[in-house]
Amino acid sequence: MAKGNKSLFFCKECGYESAKWMGFCPSCKASASFTEAPVLKGKSKVPSKETKVMPLDEIDTKEKKRLSSGYSEFDRVLGGGIVPGSLVLVGGDPGIGKSTLLLQVMRNISAGGINSLYVSGEESPSQIKLRAERIGEFKGSLKLLCETDLDVVEQTLIKERPDVAVIDSVQTMYREDIASAPGSVSQVKEATAVFMRLAKDMGITVFLVGHVTKEGSFAGPRMLEHMVDTVLYFEGDRYASYRIIRGVKNRFGSTNEIGVFEMKNEGMIEVKNPSEYMLSGRAEGASGSVISCSMEGTRPILIEIQALVTPTSFGLPRRTCVGADINKMNLLIAVLEKRAGYHLSNYDAYVNIAGGMKLSEPAVDMGVAMALISSFKDTNADSKTVVFGEVGLGGEVRGVGLCERRVAEAKKLGFNKCIMPKSNIREIKDVAGMEIIGVDNIKDAAYALLG
Repeated sequence: MAKGNKSLFFCKECGYESAKWMGFCPSCKASASFTEAPVLKGKSKVPSKETKVMPLDEIDTKEKKRLSSGYSEFDRVLGGGIVPGSLVLVGGDPGIGKSTLLLQVMRNISAGGINSLYVSGEESPSQIKLRAERIGEFKGSLKLLCETDLDVVEQTLIKERPDVAVIDSVQTMYREDIASAPGSVSQVKEATAVFMRLAKDMGITVFLVGHVTKEGSFAGPRMLEHMVDTVLYFEGDRYASYRIIRGVKNRFGSTNEIGVFEMKNEGMIEVKNPSEYMLSGRAEGASGSVISCSMEGTRPILIEIQALVTPTSFGLPRRTCVGADINKMNLLIAVLEKRAGYHLSNYDAYVNIAGGMKLSEPAVDMGVAMALISSFKDTNADSKTVVFGEVGLGGEVRGVGLCERRVAEAKKLGFNKCIMPKSNIREIKDVAGMEIIGVDNIKDAAYALLG
């Protein structure tokens, strides 16, 4: 590189900077994560403004009124609505529905008289107009800007002063004084910093659309997640109709909240009862199928856990898991071998979480274990029974939180029996028509469910 055009190397996972390329990041230990990005040609100019120091006890802590997006599922993931002056990063695979949902949200907001601006760097005005006509009538005065020059977008936001703005996408924004292509580390960092300053100084709520790579991370540095207030991920197969929005970071609400939508011709339609959707199409009378309950943020979700245990045809049994942690599955199989006497070393084991959900909560441990036992014994589990609880290495069933909400959700959907940790029984009040069974270990749970 010519003298004067200096460059730095950034870690795509954590944002660590280095003057030279390294095979692994000394900060997060990621392998082959460094990428080169030129630094600014000239010295960056920071606008001068008066700095005011405020005593902590004089700061107003009254929460500003949140704006409704028009979709209760989307508001739930945001923590109760759109916070004025917040910076929200919406990520997902290309074509999964990010632009469609945000255009629908902007339609609802503008219909309520809120000044809104949609900035697109990927599509022409006619393309956006065609999608807008497909998803419904626009009654408000939604403004549209198709531009990729960051300076032009910044000046437009300052001039228009919208209450809510969408940037689709942050990878297309570029600034000429940065000698790198749009979507590079330097360009994405600069664009996010500009929109963060506008959001905080002018009170503009900014939604940044970010595409993800095949590894599942945002194209560009992972440091974007640290710069924004809220991070939302779109999950689900782009070729299927259902989409799950998960909040993985939220400074204004709880994390791991989910919203379920269905993609139709008229756009994204919210699914207000996800548990019913997750259980739809369940095969009655099939072994290896167990219903468990997972807490996604503050919402209980009933999900079907499927397992298939078959004799192995090779010397080494196969273990496959879809929607749950494969390491936790191997741990549970070892517990069943050692503590419950189920010899699975000569059997292939497959576990699937129906409905496309991805679960990590320990409360579904007992559901996975019961599904494996049901398939191994080829015994059907009661279709009206829900099980949940954490399984320890000693085969004990440990207590979990928010049991009352889980039982209430099961009762609402017509289940009449619940197998749960015995240590949580005292938290549950008598529920009419619901039999509560407390268990101490995995053997008792298998006996109560399968006999």
